[in-house]
Amino acid sequence: MGRAMLLQRWLGPTLLSAGHRSAGGRKQTPFTSKLKHVSLFRSPSSRRGMAEEAKKRAGYAAVDNHVQNNQVVGVGSGSTIVYAVDRLAERVRQEKLNIVCVPTSFQARQLILQHGLTLSDLDRHPELDVAIDGADEVDAALTLIKGGGGCLTQEKIVAGCAKHFIVIADFRKDSSVLGQQWKKGVPIEVIPMAYVPVSRTIAMRSSLLIVQGPVVTDNSNFILDWKFEHAHNWKEVNTAIKMIPGVVETGLFVGMAERVYFGMEDGNVVVRDPPVN
Repeated sequence: MGRAMLLQRWLGPTLLSAGHRSAGGRKQTPFTSKLKHVSLFRSPSSRRGMAEEAKKRAGYAAVDNHVQNNQVVGVGSGSTIVYAVDRLAERVRQEKLNIVCVPTSFQARQLILQHGLTLSDLDRHPELDVAIDGADEVDAALTLIKGGGGCLTQEKIVAGCAKHFIVIADFRKDSSVLGQQWKKGVPIEVIPMAYVPVSRTIAMRSSLLIVQGPVVTDNSNFILDWKFEHAHNWKEVNTAIKMIPGVVETGLFVGMAERVYFGMEDGNVVVRDPPVN
């Protein structure tokens, strides 16, 4: 299937914005007691507090279950990874672990250094034992939208170099289909000189919404946000967008996550593996 046909079929009527930053078949395993579904009216501040605690629980569970002595660990980016690095540093101190960390962004690099962990890179450690990262949204098939912070290319490279890619998130990132919770679209990293041509190509059959100037990534490239209106075959969409000259990478992580840890509102941590086809 040619590039134009893939684009026409899967990009369809869309919205494209520049620089907007900031269940059937699912296997779910509660880490503690059986989940209790409680419907209560909570203030926004209360919900934010619950989300932070949920992030912490997810991050701690992932580190406790996937990090062992003498490993090289990929460290993701975003707000949830902060808790994972906290727990990683705590275990390194308490258990005298020998851990080498490879960051996915400047933020991750600073976290590693601030916690006194051993910093490395893919030149010295091109193969990682495990990579732990957050997500903006996760669907039932463990397809992810990542890159809301503009680090998607380095995040995908590090994840691809890891034997095991583990995702941590709070309950707000859990969706049956992409777009159910995350409304900011799929980030697309582009070479600066291709910003306008790529925008025009993707928006050929849609409206183009410019929110603000493009965001600059750690790679000195630009980020565009493609706002989709319905579910797609995300593998084909990812391929079609990456075929456009000037596109570096997309924030679609298809078939990469081995396991997702969701911190829930009731204090439990739910583990989800990819569905068995």
